[in-house]
Amino acid sequence: MAEHQSEWTKSMSTKEQYQVVKRMIRYTKPYWHLFIPSIILSLVLAAVNMVLPRIIQQFIDNYLKVGNTGLNIFFFFAMLYFATVLVKAVIWFFQYSLYLKGAVRTSQSIRLALYKKVQSLGMRYFDQTPAGSIVSRVTNDTETLVDFWFVFQSVITGVFGIISGIIAMWLLSPDLTLKIVWFIPLLLVIIWYYQKFSSRVYRQMREKLSQLNTKLNESISGMSIIQQFRQEKRLEAEFEAINDDYLQTKTAMIKTNSLLLAPVINLLVALSTALVLYYFGNLSLNQLIDIGIIYAFITYVQTFFQPMINMMDFLSVFQDGIVASSRILKIMDHEELAPQQNQEADAKITQGKVEFRNVSFAYDGEHQVLKNISFVANPGETVALVGHTGSGKSSIINVLMRFYEFYDGEILIDDRDIRDYPMSELRDKLGLVLQEAFMFYGDIKSNIRLLDKSITDEQIVEAAKFVQADKFIESLPDGYDSKVIERGASYSSGQRQLLSFARTIVTDPKILVLDEATANIDTETEGLIQEGLQRMRKGRTTIAIAHRLSTIKDANLILVLDKGRIVERGNHDELIEHGGLYYDMYQLQQKGE
Repeated sequence: MAEHQSEWTKSMSTKEQYQVVKRMIRYTKPYWHLFIPSIILSLVLAAVNMVLPRIIQQFIDNYLKVGNTGLNIFFFFAMLYFATVLVKAVIWFFQYSLYLKGAVRTSQSIRLALYKKVQSLGMRYFDQTPAGSIVSRVTNDTETLVDFWFVFQSVITGVFGIISGIIAMWLLSPDLTLKIVWFIPLLLVIIWYYQKFSSRVYRQMREKLSQLNTKLNESISGMSIIQQFRQEKRLEAEFEAINDDYLQTKTAMIKTNSLLLAPVINLLVALSTALVLYYFGNLSLNQLIDIGIIYAFITYVQTFFQPMINMMDFLSVFQDGIVASSRILKIMDHEELAPQQNQEADAKITQGKVEFRNVSFAYDGEHQVLKNISFVANPGETVALVGHTGSGKSSIINVLMRFYEFYDGEILIDDRDIRDYPMSELRDKLGLVLQEAFMFYGDIKSNIRLLDKSITDEQIVEAAKFVQADKFIESLPDGYDSKVIERGASYSSGQRQLLSFARTIVTDPKILVLDEATANIDTETEGLIQEGLQRMRKGRTTIAIAHRLSTIKDANLILVLDKGRIVERGNHDELIEHGGLYYDMYQLQQKGE
């Protein structure tokens, strides 16, 4: 964990930040039809800002100073100024709204692309990455990008504003303009220092926020265990410690922004205003100076620095967005993808024969959990996997279901490499029932259909009847439309497993994969579960991890695993007669019962 944290406590170099921006800009291309008109309007807005002070200057110098200020003159300049401000407001509205639409749509598309990437990642990635950290990147980090895109609007508007301010000041006094422009190098030094220092602070802040999400997600998921073992105080203390760390990084960010952002620019504005007053005051000792010019020049000085104030304010957003973007890109660049099929994969599963030939597998690429596994499950046969915890039973299921990539040996279905089948074909023809039946929020019907619109209501009812789930479903007030809350908490483990059976059988798979499907079943529904399993297995090739050995006595082949190897094989009677590990396990369970 320390190594993971250290990565996010380093400052990002200017080159790294440039690369992040360059890559993120690509996501804006589909929305340039919104961004480009907004940028053009920013240029028009800068021109309007040049005109406004000149209106007041003309009024002061040509009318107010000479006393030629009749009511019609007042009214004319008032209406002219009002009309110009109104035009500015309209331009500002369209410029902002167009840019905001582009920013929101871009961030939305990035969130969708990130979610799709997460869906494509291999199981090993989720083994190594806390769920809360992933949630934080898909939600918090992508939401930060909405403000991040406004940094570029601020820069573009700021550049136009600075250029228009320089032009306007130059038309009034080239000599004084050159003196004001000398403040820009000083500002650039401050910006460089701020970026270098603040990137580290923002990376630490983002990492602490991610840890907060991780701890919160873990606490909510394990709330029943937390309350059962009275761990509330310990979890509160851990959460408070992480929250305090987040507060410290947030405080460091506030201090950095308070020192290096708006206060510095306001100081420069004050110095520039003093310089203007000194310059014109000194000049007035030798010649007459129009008051309107002084007013206009001071206004242009503010126009010159105001975009810088805006840009400096957005520097904190920029750094936050850079860090959020780098975290997003880290997922986008992750190469721990789900196993890929061959490019020409087009085979169809017709018989359901499964064969392992000398398959070896390691989760970390080094320590093998499967060693030279070989067996054949002919169409319609049942092969049971038994063994102690850690013997490799679930690993066989994981590589067969293509959750993890294997590199040694072959896995064949109907005598063809498993990689020759499209992933959609494998998912359609391989039905998986897990030990823990996961239910989605919704209703019973949607949990069986799983958004597959090709599955009709009649097929759902037939599947439920087939696995003996129809009895408890029809006893509910709303039947198949009965509500399912998160994780199906309102139903017993047996009822959830029956729904899981119906979900699997409704697709009519050729191969059935059972991962200890009867391990956590209540006695009330155990009979229904066993009968449902018998029906499901009939006519299908079945690979079953067995917890209760009595449930697989009729299996055609039983494989006994130990430390990743098959140490015994045969049917129930043969293994009992052999008197080995299987015999010991069976006798132990018989005594327990």
